[in-house]
Amino acid sequence: MAASTTRLSTLYPHIPPSAIESFHAHLASSTRVLALLGAGLSASSGLPTFRGAGGLWRTHEATDLATPQAFSADPGLVWQFYSYRRHMALNVKPNMAHYALAEFAKKMPGFQTLSQNVDGLSPRAGHPAEQLKLLHGSLFDVKCHNFFCNYVETANYTDPIVPALALPTDEDVDLTTNAAREASREARELDIADISVALPDVPETALPHCPSCGGLLRPGVVWFGESLPAGVLETVDAFLEDPLGVDLILVIGTSARVFPAAGYIEIARSRGARVAVINTEMDLPPGQLTKDDWFFQGDAAVIVPELLRPVVGDLEGVEEKL
Repeated sequence: MAASTTRLSTLYPHIPPSAIESFHAHLASSTRVLALLGAGLSASSGLPTFRGAGGLWRTHEATDLATPQAFSADPGLVWQFYSYRRHMALNVKPNMAHYALAEFAKKMPGFQTLSQNVDGLSPRAGHPAEQLKLLHGSLFDVKCHNFFCNYVETANYTDPIVPALALPTDEDVDLTTNAAREASREARELDIADISVALPDVPETALPHCPSCGGLLRPGVVWFGESLPAGVLETVDAFLEDPLGVDLILVIGTSARVFPAAGYIEIARSRGARVAVINTEMDLPPGQLTKDDWFFQGDAAVIVPELLRPVVGDLEGVEEKL
């Protein structure tokens, strides 16, 4: 029994060794692989998610803040929400699944990843940009809100993006004590997601502005009511329509119930792919799975590196190399 099979079977006794071995056998013969990534992958890094109805930030439905209309009505509030999310994402690290997928991309030219996540963790893990398509954009891209301006800035990791969006700190701390003087600002930051914490007033003049036209900059994510990036969709469609077909589709941390991601599984299957789902919950994609597919229930940060180990090898120390 391979070492990775033994490790997974020890950690997750409910996963049959035969399933791991059959996956590895198929992986060894695969040259064209597609991965769909969802919020469950980021949860393994300890990142809180705001998913769907009921995902509250303070008293606001998170989905209500993710619209062009909300930004036009109250850009300060929307920027505070997204600055908070940027801050939270920058305070966690990519997990071993992110690193394993990044290494897999470097070793397999026929590997394409479609991520529904906006948290920037896959890019920070060194995932090659040409093999990583972001369906919903990124928290760390910004663009001009002015319809007539095309200014876009990518990979802006400044936190906060402007001083006015810095998280408030506990002003009641006695800064005359040694302990307080030694405490970092981060240790004194207040959680503005907590409704008991007063939300600072941020005037529009203090928000990020476009260096090209002077208009307001906005987060470079796809909001509700906006079109998904055409270039991303075209790339994935071309990958699926390639005459070489698809050998394997990895569905990681998502139930893939929202289109267009929901449709990619059956399209890939029709192109010859077998399906492997890795998720903490028994939340299967539409159409369920066939006897030729796999479902690995557990933490993606643990399972994905072991599933990909025959290709990526031992990832110990990979974080320090990036």
